[in-house]
Amino acid sequence: MKVKSLVAALLVCAAPAAFANGTAAPAAEAKAIPQTPEAWLARMTDMTQNMSAYKDPKVFVPWLNAVTEPGFYTTMGLNMMDPINWVNFMNSMTQPGAYTNVAQFADPNVYMKWLAAGMDPNFYTAVLTQLSDPGKLMRWAMSPLDPKVMNMFMNTLNPNMYMKWMMSPLDPRSLQLMMAPVNPNLYMGWMGASMNPGSYGDMWKGFMNPATYSMPNFTMPALPTVAPAPAGAAPSFNFFDPNAWTQMFQIPGYAAPAAAPAAK
Repeated sequence: MKVKSLVAALLVCAAPAAFANGTAAPAAEAKAIPQTPEAWLARMTDMTQNMSAYKDPKVFVPWLNAVTEPGFYTTMGLNMMDPINWVNFMNSMTQPGAYTNVAQFADPNVYMKWLAAGMDPNFYTAVLTQLSDPGKLMRWAMSPLDPKVMNMFMNTLNPNMYMKWMMSPLDPRSLQLMMAPVNPNLYMGWMGASMNPGSYGDMWKGFMNPATYSMPNFTMPALPTVAPAPAGAAPSFNFFDPNAWTQMFQIPGYAAPAAAPAAK
């Protein structure tokens, strides 16, 4: 009886740790996916990572859920009234990561993921569940009464918004954007991104790296050895000797007839 009680106590203590280990990886992956409309808009206005939803079906599902919420468009309307958000968007277009963001569509793994999702019933279940959510439909019906919607319309009467637009040219981020065309690092960064195999996906890192060009299962056949020449004077060819020329055209296996004996 004591043994059974001890085993039960150990199971109770070990269960939380076991479940934590099983959910550690999904929790880490979930941190990379935005969870709020503000976080989604920050990613979608960043040209270095706004294509992530189209490269992975696992990211596309939460992205679809976010863009079908009425609160997403209310937040987007408020962000569009802030000039700094536009400056940050244009500054991200000058980063070399903007090239990598688009060039990663050359990775065949992107299309393999979508092919696998197209054959997975769980993908369609996740999408249809979000689009047919009664709570989402109710939020759309009640969106005109949302205080955020009223705040968005009242922001057009806020003089501080217009002062931000008037002072935006003096913002350091705006000055950085204006000086970007004369910065040589801009062009060197884009050139480096275009020549980096990692910009085109993980598959091309080894394929385009000359250091990986090796054939471990191939061995060069042994070449036939040539007997060294006997010691003595080095062989030479006399260009003006007719006998040297005739020896070059000898027929293999043919012996010249012996000279006739001299008459006595």
